[in-house]
Amino acid sequence: MQIKVGFIGGGNMAAGLIGGLVPGNIASKDVIVSEPNVERRAVLAEQFGVEITTDNNLVCQISDVVVLAVKPQIMAEVAQQLELDESTPLFISIAAGISISKLQNWLGSAAAYPIVRVMPNTPALVGCGASGLFAGPGVNQQQKEIAQTLVDSVGISFWVDSETNLDLVTALSGSGPAYFLLFIKALVDRATQAGLSAKVAEALAMQTAIGAATLAKTSDDDLTTLIQNVTSPGGTTEKALEVLNNKDVSAIIAEAFDAAQQRSEEMAVEFGSSFDNDK
Repeated sequence: MQIKVGFIGGGNMAAGLIGGLVPGNIASKDVIVSEPNVERRAVLAEQFGVEITTDNNLVCQISDVVVLAVKPQIMAEVAQQLELDESTPLFISIAAGISISKLQNWLGSAAAYPIVRVMPNTPALVGCGASGLFAGPGVNQQQKEIAQTLVDSVGISFWVDSETNLDLVTALSGSGPAYFLLFIKALVDRATQAGLSAKVAEALAMQTAIGAATLAKTSDDDLTTLIQNVTSPGGTTEKALEVLNNKDVSAIIAEAFDAAQQRSEEMAVEFGSSFDNDK
């Protein structure tokens, strides 16, 4: 892409996106990052060769796309301090719980700035992200394509039909890595307790998780069929699944999903009302 991409905030998720963009999609000279921490600036400059600054307004002035990659708790302060003109960039916000309407208010204009909200997840740091996107009213088709190209540089992404659906994406893929990691950890812990070495248990559990996901992703069979294919009558898998089903693991997962979705909705209200000194 022949565009200038700026980042306000240079944390782990920003670094993951930069790593996906440079050098395959965008030259390092076309990326600028504003980051207040001097050590973090040095790391980003050395690792990616990008331009660094502490001036958020400079990023907005020279960039076609600005990724708002700061914590939700400080987004209001950061957005309200930006000095924007008519040549405003496309904004991409990766902050959980901050609505487009609230961002518009904080940016301080009656005009609709082009804003895309993205709900990424931490596997983006290793190029295996799964993200949801929603475009605000000021975003055109070309800008949507730019936003998706940026996010797809670290995995896959899908547009959702409504902004509230980002709460579902949060509960599924945003928080989802922790669910799978917890399951892997439980398997490793039990196998280790039963006598396997921790090294062997971890390697087998992780490869099994990778294999199961790869099989599910590449197979023409649905998930129910794939489960049946590995479950021999009277065999070990059947016995294990009986325990999981008797414990109603599906209901537990549904309850966890609902709790994450509810918390995502609550955060939107909290972050919207806690920083209401709008411009």
